[in-house]
Amino acid sequence: MLSQVPQAVSRAVLGSIRASAVPALRVASPANYSPSPSAQRVQLNNVTSLALPTHFARYYADAADLTVNVPDMGDSISEGTVQWQVAEGDEVAMDDVIAIIETEKVEVDIRAPENGVLKTQLSPDDSDVRVGEPLYVLTPGEGSGSSAPAAKSTPAPAKEESAPASTSAPASTPAPAKEAPKETPAASAPKSTPAPEIAAAPARGNRTEEVTKMSRMRSRISERLKDSQNTAAMLTTFNEIDMTNLIALRNKHKDAFQKKHGIKLGFMSPFVKAASSALAEYPIINSVIDGNQVVHRNYHDISVAVAAPKGLVVPVIRNVEDMSFADVEKAIASYGQKAKDGSLAIEEMTGGTFTISNGGTYGSMMGTPIINLPQSAILGMHATKDRPYVVDGEIKVRAVMYIALTYDHRLIDGREAVLFLRKIKEVIEEPEKILFDL
Repeated sequence: MLSQVPQAVSRAVLGSIRASAVPALRVASPANYSPSPSAQRVQLNNVTSLALPTHFARYYADAADLTVNVPDMGDSISEGTVQWQVAEGDEVAMDDVIAIIETEKVEVDIRAPENGVLKTQLSPDDSDVRVGEPLYVLTPGEGSGSSAPAAKSTPAPAKEESAPASTSAPASTPAPAKEAPKETPAASAPKSTPAPEIAAAPARGNRTEEVTKMSRMRSRISERLKDSQNTAAMLTTFNEIDMTNLIALRNKHKDAFQKKHGIKLGFMSPFVKAASSALAEYPIINSVIDGNQVVHRNYHDISVAVAAPKGLVVPVIRNVEDMSFADVEKAIASYGQKAKDGSLAIEEMTGGTFTISNGGTYGSMMGTPIINLPQSAILGMHATKDRPYVVDGEIKVRAVMYIALTYDHRLIDGREAVLFLRKIKEVIEEPEKILFDL
């Protein structure tokens, strides 16, 4: 019987059990426990239950706690900011989100590896943690903690103070005495008029201030935007597009397109394909400066700016030159949903040779987008509005969109930038050019 094994031997046995049955443990020193002749029956995870000395059982109970480390969060990401979703002492089930680690690119859910109780948070809320360091301690099993927060004790209402004498004892208040006749002042002495009181200016709204910590993603976005301004010689050129033909084509085929492909036909896929066509004709737009060299890419990985709850993200649609309209629409829809859910992977946002930003989603009429380094250019789409437009010498009402191309003038000359933008205009105004590769 293990209850008859000397304490030194039991510690040795415990070390063997812990090493084989419980990886990654956070344990207390057995020296803190005194031997006891009594025994407890404990379950050693998947090991057969044994009758162990009380000090052995208590020691193993501490040893069974699991210490979970900060996981690998992708290339180039070594740290993040932890936001706890579960309090210490709360019960959790397997795959429950215990914490969220916000990085400069994505938010990573930290899930419970098994059922248990969150015993200890090893880093304070909203603190920075690094990949591989201990994050929290979980006690496996059903646990005794409860996820319901402890009810706050409500203080008993204080006994009402005795009311003022004027209300609690009206009888004791002496009746006002009759006023003695006042002396009539001389007629020549004017009565003194008290100065009118100046009313205080009414408060104008709530003038409080609140200081919050900038999110890691927002901080990284601000750094990258400023780096882009400091690095590239940015210049923006503009053009306008008559969207009437594309709108008519979309309205004609959108139902059949959705029925066949299971996805709605939007306006982003024509612009993505038009950009790919223009990149093929003017490849310098698809190139990038690398030190004293220029890297020319013969593939079109187009980043599409998508709004996420905590900032703008730019997932990459790869090899657009080989994709159909349906492929592009499905990729955009998938990335948009992932951005809302915060489930975009790092790999889905790295790379990219050209970027398209659609400010028209929010009604923007015109803007100058900032280059997404290390790329060399970015296309800005804007809102489509009915405007007077000259068609064959006549003024007509047409649906018009302004577009902008911001480019790095260190690499791209104005001629290429203007011709590139004009190519996109031609393809969108005459969509059949995409079909016939014109």
